[in-house]
Amino acid sequence: MTEPAPADLLRLDQQICFPLYAASRLVTRLYQPLLEPLGLTYPQYIVLMILWEESPCSVSRIGERALLASNTLTPLLKRLEQQGLIARRRSAHDERVVTIALTEAGQALRGECACVPLQLFAQIGYPVEDALLLKGQLDALLARLSTAAATLPLVEKPLMQE
Repeated sequence: MTEPAPADLLRLDQQICFPLYAASRLVTRLYQPLLEPLGLTYPQYIVLMILWEESPCSVSRIGERALLASNTLTPLLKRLEQQGLIARRRSAHDERVVTIALTEAGQALRGECACVPLQLFAQIGYPVEDALLLKGQLDALLARLSTAAATLPLVEKPLMQE
């Protein structure tokens, strides 16, 4: 494979970041009509998936796994609590630590959400086998990006404002 000429390095079609950005936005948009009947946004769905794996879970752990800053995560958790899907509690061992646990309604919603990923793949005509291969490649890329990002100072504001 030949390397692109220096003048081509700034072409949008030569970037890895843009297809990732565009795919993320489009996937989020396609999830919306699947999640809306369940009363969820995509970020709420991500948080619930984390809690279906590990509940109770600290707010900081949820933020780490979802890559969400506290100023984004706090209102999201408040909305999930208002919907009766989660309960927030201060840790008995350390009052600075807030833990999040699923309620019965939050746990029950898992069954309703189980078909959402397959509906998305069917909607776009993307074979599950291809999706699993892509996920493996993206996980490897994400690991490298996370390692590189770990050396950057912590920023509590959104990287982009739309």
